[in-house]
Amino acid sequence: MLEAIDPNKDADGLHPMNLGRLVASTSGDLTSPLPCTPKGCVDLLTHYGLDLNGKHVVVVGRGVTIGLPIGLLLTRRNVNATVTLCHTGTKDTASHLKKADVVVAAAGVKHMIDPADLKQGVVVLDVGVTREVDPRPARPRSSATSVPASRRSPATTRPIRGVGPMTRVELLANVVESAERAAY
Repeated sequence: MLEAIDPNKDADGLHPMNLGRLVASTSGDLTSPLPCTPKGCVDLLTHYGLDLNGKHVVVVGRGVTIGLPIGLLLTRRNVNATVTLCHTGTKDTASHLKKADVVVAAAGVKHMIDPADLKQGVVVLDVGVTREVDPRPARPRSSATSVPASRRSPATTRPIRGVGPMTRVELLANVVESAERAAY
């Protein structure tokens, strides 16, 4: 279905053409739509004054909607973070998490990240959401377990009320930028 959409009208920023442009662009001057949730994560961190230059970011999850694109966004020259992408084939994910300055939990697996694996002051962006079918009613669950206050940074987010609104902001920004490009 994504391929049927005009890449210039791709509000989600997930059309294969736009993802390819993201892969090919390392400078940060890309004019095509960027994936909403990854862009929202970066903007959220920037808004709260976290300089990602040289920071070690561990992304847990390699999905095409969040995991892969956020790795690409974070390694662009204008952000300049060092990214480790962990997934189901990663040996000893805990050792990577213990070194992270920032963790992006995007696996969509309930309680995948153990707070004991996080160093003090780590920033956790909890982006992965999964739904429980049983017990009823179905409720969203996050990828990271509750991170104790002693280990987390004040910038630690929850998926439902943290990054979720940023995804919607970026979606609307992509719509406006697409309309402005079409007007010229």
